[in-house]
Amino acid sequence: MLGVPAAPAPAGQVLRAGDAVVLPGVVDTHVHVNEPGRTEWEGFLSASRAAALGGVTTVVDMPLNSIPPTTSVEALEVKRRAARSAGMLASPASGGRGAGLRRTGGGSGAAAAGHAPGSGAQGGSGGALACDIGFWGGAVPGNEDDLEPLWDAGVFGFKCFLADSGVPEFPPLGPDELLVAMDRLARFGGLMIVHAEDPAVLAAAPARPGPAYADFLVSRPEEAETAAVARLLDVVRETGTRTHVLHVSSARVLDLLAEAKAEGLPVTAETCHHYLTIAAEDVPAGDPAFKCCPPIRDRGNQDALWDGLRDGILDCVVSDHSPATVTEKYGAKRRGEVDLQQAWGGISGLQTGFVVLADAARRRGVPLADVSRWTSRATAALVGLDTADRPKGVIAEGAAADLLVYRPGETRTIEAAGLAHRNPISAYDGRTVDGSIHATILGGHIVADAISDAVAHGELDDGARHPVPDFEHVRGGGRLLARPGSDPAWQTGEETP
Repeated sequence: MLGVPAAPAPAGQVLRAGDAVVLPGVVDTHVHVNEPGRTEWEGFLSASRAAALGGVTTVVDMPLNSIPPTTSVEALEVKRRAARSAGMLASPASGGRGAGLRRTGGGSGAAAAGHAPGSGAQGGSGGALACDIGFWGGAVPGNEDDLEPLWDAGVFGFKCFLADSGVPEFPPLGPDELLVAMDRLARFGGLMIVHAEDPAVLAAAPARPGPAYADFLVSRPEEAETAAVARLLDVVRETGTRTHVLHVSSARVLDLLAEAKAEGLPVTAETCHHYLTIAAEDVPAGDPAFKCCPPIRDRGNQDALWDGLRDGILDCVVSDHSPATVTEKYGAKRRGEVDLQQAWGGISGLQTGFVVLADAARRRGVPLADVSRWTSRATAALVGLDTADRPKGVIAEGAAADLLVYRPGETRTIEAAGLAHRNPISAYDGRTVDGSIHATILGGHIVADAISDAVAHGELDDGARHPVPDFEHVRGGGRLLARPGSDPAWQTGEETP
């Protein structure tokens, strides 16, 4: 972890959870924070607060949509400095960070924790970030010599696109470039995470402009995913590189993944909250809050994705939180009239994802323990945080003491304007769910509690949210994370030599 190691904290208060359920904090390994460069889309401060309010204790930030993208060590340090600066905004006095999970005499339904506003270490200073944050690197054409230095500097792996990413500063890898990058990663044991859609299939698909969701869905066919994953798996066979398939939307990919796993290939895969909880039949026309790539598909496909999770073909569930401004999403048009081909894609689910997923799972008879495993233990394992000195994703003596307190019986209606995301846009706006986050504990300290639907932790101005200090409900305590086993100099907060 970057920053000065925290001293063991004194005994804190005991939070009585009552009839609530205490689970490991969510480890969300697919989040676009967008800072620096596009901070009006999100930013470290608002993202960390949304995370804490949603039971997320660890976020791993994607390398693109920020400027510069995280494709070199120098760019990584720019991002780390931005996170440190954001963490120092509105920071109250620092306190100590807990040493790990310890036993308490409180019996069942009790969790040992204490309030520690501003505690934590971000380059050696306390701050207001409300969750731990790590970073992915990026693999783009021509940066193959930057990959191993980035790995040594503490990124958790490398993201690449096989089709257009949507931003010019992060171009996709062609077939030969993918092979070169995967070969480099195999030499040092790196992990490649892949947005797998085939550009030729996408180019051949009809892309009729307009607000009809059915037309947008036709423009991102399932064959784009299956063709890309099949090609990717061939490269894995050739190089042996550890590979993770991002945001699986099409259930037709499952057979390919099952065969690859049966073959012994080092492959894992994820899907997202929105694919499991929203069906194409329910998506309204002309509302880009529901637009993402690959897209939300039909209800039968959704059922098959749930089966893929239960069968172990899909390993984990993440948010793919990818926000944008009201202008980027809607332009000058009203909801229902927006051309979905032109609107920016991406769904904001960092704060809402766990409760929506848990509610959907309950309705399907899926145990809450499975939801926790898919969103905490499996994601921690993906990035190696399950074997850190203080493991994440588990509740065990000596573990990281990152917890969420979940009340399954509380009914809430999600209101986009009441979320902590910088921009009040949500595909879940108006959705009623059974279950709520009662408190979030990071490193043994309460970072979010007494949560109400009215707490938005920011001020709306022309549709954008500007975070403001609110230490009554959300507190600091987050650290910047480096990959376990990376260069120790990067884990003590030292700047680039």
